[in-house]
Amino acid sequence: MLFLPALGEDAPAGETARDAFIDGIIETGRALYVKANGKLQRAHYAGDIYVCKNFTVHVFRENCDGFRMAEYPDVKLTIPNNLPKEECKPHAYGYCWEDVPAEKGNPFYIAAQFLYDSSLSKQENMELALSFMRQVCRGDYIQMSADYYYGMGAHSAIMISDYDPQTNTVHWMDSNMAGESRGGIRYGKVQFDAVKDISWWADAFCKKTRGATLYRLRDDIVYHEESSEKSAETR
Repeated sequence: MLFLPALGEDAPAGETARDAFIDGIIETGRALYVKANGKLQRAHYAGDIYVCKNFTVHVFRENCDGFRMAEYPDVKLTIPNNLPKEECKPHAYGYCWEDVPAEKGNPFYIAAQFLYDSSLSKQENMELALSFMRQVCRGDYIQMSADYYYGMGAHSAIMISDYDPQTNTVHWMDSNMAGESRGGIRYGKVQFDAVKDISWWADAFCKKTRGATLYRLRDDIVYHEESSEKSAETR
């Protein structure tokens, strides 16, 4: 689901290709939320798009074909998998992705990361976790290893607005943070414009062995057509 200006139309004033990419990702998530209509969706099998990580990957893939990185105009964009459990040690699985280089299509970079430090006090760790959450920007992907109200383990979500210092909150979209099992099959809730105080998020991953990472799109995102033209000019 890609939202690009129609032929002959200009993009909204001041909107970059990166902005349009983020807009498309968020709009695709919103459409899935509307389609779910409040009903739990199957989030059990590897191919189910309503598994948390699958949801964030799906909305990315639905929009990425129209964009490239200016530095690597001929490389199709991709989104990394979670780092395998064995490679996460001594931390718990789910706090980060595999380290795929940009030249292989990864348009994200680590904007911030929190890992619980047992050499510090609980309060010191919480202050670092809150500082991490204050860095949230619209379009950021958050990957965390958590132990909180809804469960324990890895979770992926996408932030749909910047951190709001006036309310101390963040807004996000995701799938399967909450849900239930029916006959041994997991079903998850799709959320859009969910909002919580950052202390709620920080408390989820501010636990021993756990942590979280904010992934942000690079600034050199361009439209695919534009990258193709530039590539042709250099040949």
